[in-house]
Amino acid sequence: MHPLTYDDIKAAADRIGGHVRPVAVATPDAGGEPYELHLALELMQHTGSFKARGAQNFLLAHRERGTLPDVGVTIASGGNAGLACAWAARRQDVPATVFLPTTAPKVKADKLLSYGADVRLVGTEYAEALAACEAFAAETGALASHAYDHPLIAAGAGTLLDEILRAVPDLDTVVVSVGGGGLFAGVATAARQHGIRTVAVEPENCRALDAALRAGHPVDVAVDSVAADSLGARRVSATALHAAQQDGVRSVLVPDAEITRTRRALWDDRRLAVEHAAATALAALTTGDRPRPAAGAYRPEPGEKVCVVLCGANTDPTDLVGAPAHA
Repeated sequence: MHPLTYDDIKAAADRIGGHVRPVAVATPDAGGEPYELHLALELMQHTGSFKARGAQNFLLAHRERGTLPDVGVTIASGGNAGLACAWAARRQDVPATVFLPTTAPKVKADKLLSYGADVRLVGTEYAEALAACEAFAAETGALASHAYDHPLIAAGAGTLLDEILRAVPDLDTVVVSVGGGGLFAGVATAARQHGIRTVAVEPENCRALDAALRAGHPVDVAVDSVAADSLGARRVSATALHAAQQDGVRSVLVPDAEITRTRRALWDDRRLAVEHAAATALAALTTGDRPRPAAGAYRPEPGEKVCVVLCGANTDPTDLVGAPAHA
């Protein structure tokens, strides 16, 4: 695979234009902080997450090349990538077979069925579902997509950055959560083209990118986080690691307690029901006044213009009802 480039992202933007929803960017009160905060509401995207961008780019590119088989497409996913793949496959009128770990949220599995996908539950982690998916593709000839580790998938995700820039043309920093690294790799590649910093945020106990940066190459990590259904990749992609090793990128870790608190605060304060992966990115900013481990929170400079990507909303909102986050 060639390294992801900005040209790949521009080609993806041309390909998926009119097939995905342009991102809405909100500018809420930053809570008295001296920086300017923007929220990219990608939770409003088709299928409830940014993954629709990469799925459309992947299938449309294969349709253009004549390499989209009648037997359809298959993917392993914690939920969101499978949803996007099934939705895009239905639009291309081909079958989708989606492999999920048994730990995937029921709300995601139910939505997959509503898209007409053949849903198969395998193992308790994404890696186990991926192995089953690869075996299925080899046996049937189905086109194997990937939740994050493919240039077409990452390029599709990267189209988000230029849309954010149309709303905030003088943006300084973009903040994204990281699982396997597809969203991060695409956004960071586009951000670097425009001289914008990227902050990559992971849960402390679900840290594939942080571990890869420390080792100098992708390595397997343990997966144990409230956000593992979306950010539970055991190993980050080489493309994401390459993007993280460039200038203008910072890696940040946040604890599950802050992820949960931030998710609740988004509901209590803004009536945004997001999944834990989306709250992970914002948690990097909302913990700056608390004692932190060495990885630290991200503290914007006074006057800095920061956009946090709220990447998805495929969550069961019933646990948001109750005592407020600030109680």
